[in-house]
Amino acid sequence: MIFRFTVLLLFFSLSVFSQDKYIRHKISKGDNLSVLAKKYGVKTKDIAEANPNAPKILKLNSVLLIPDKNKTVTAKSAPAITNMTPSPSPGSHEVLAKETLWGISKKYNVSVEDLKKANPLLETEGLKIGQQIIIPSNAVADLESPVENIAKPEEVEVSREIKPKETKYAIAKEFGISVAELEKQNPVIKKKLKVGSVLTIRTSKEKADALEAVSQTSQIKDPVSNPELVAENTIVKDSSKVIRVENSSDLIDRLIESATGNIGARYRSGGTTKAGFDCSGLMICTFNNFDIRLPRSSIEQSRIGMKVSAEEAQKGDLIFFKTNGRHHINHVGMVVEVADGEIKFVHSSTHGGVMISSTKEAYYGRNFSQVNRVLQ
Repeated sequence: MIFRFTVLLLFFSLSVFSQDKYIRHKISKGDNLSVLAKKYGVKTKDIAEANPNAPKILKLNSVLLIPDKNKTVTAKSAPAITNMTPSPSPGSHEVLAKETLWGISKKYNVSVEDLKKANPLLETEGLKIGQQIIIPSNAVADLESPVENIAKPEEVEVSREIKPKETKYAIAKEFGISVAELEKQNPVIKKKLKVGSVLTIRTSKEKADALEAVSQTSQIKDPVSNPELVAENTIVKDSSKVIRVENSSDLIDRLIESATGNIGARYRSGGTTKAGFDCSGLMICTFNNFDIRLPRSSIEQSRIGMKVSAEEAQKGDLIFFKTNGRHHINHVGMVVEVADGEIKFVHSSTHGGVMISSTKEAYYGRNFSQVNRVLQ
């Protein structure tokens, strides 16, 4: 009996000393091993060794043991921990809001193609917020950026006006949510729907793209037959032709500077000002700054100028997409750089506002439609 008591007391002592060596951290949104290592001043390897059974994707509200640098115990206190050497594994990266495959490749000094080879699903599914992607072992991460600069995922909010004879069920189904969730986001409709009221609905990027497509279709007007270009030494042609200008190179650079100057502005359906842009609204505002009038919607803008192949694309061209499974054009941007078969373009995205994206990203590569040259 005394022997059993002695053994139990020994195990209890070892457990207390082992726990005393660690800090218990509850996982919250945005946490990963690199963030925790910087926060507690330890190495990611030490955290991994202390938590051999922890999953690669950390779960919210789970608990990790963090080595406490201020407390020391003898090597005999926790032999299972000190002798543990986890097998090496490739680096990983958690996808944050507004990140692009091109941006991640630049951060880790690898090519987009290498990332796609390491993550075959990117070709079919694209990037998703919170997704863990494998970084090739030869990558060098820029881990010196401060933790507080890490962007947190953001939800897309869409404004929706209630129309006559509509039901909560129909609106909820349109956005892929339940009636309960719709009422939770908009408590004022719990009793009844009021025609003309505006709902604010948090939804997915795909649903927001669908809303943009509907908005673009409803805004179609008669094409502008004679866009005016008020500039020195310019000749204006019909809207179905290329607008020819003698100083086109300088004008294109200024157009790109004007468009990229709005990076960071939020997405707003029907918006044409710095308070918010939709995709065609950004193009209208940019060209209007130089007295060039474009049609209102992306599908109308796709009918002006001259179509060129993707291989012939150059700065200042308009690039068009058919997103969300649509059979007609519903998204537009302006080409800002072309290199090695990759086209980078500035546009207003439903999930990130005004930003620069690339045709190397699976989502845009899959939905690419055409390139139009409107200036020459």
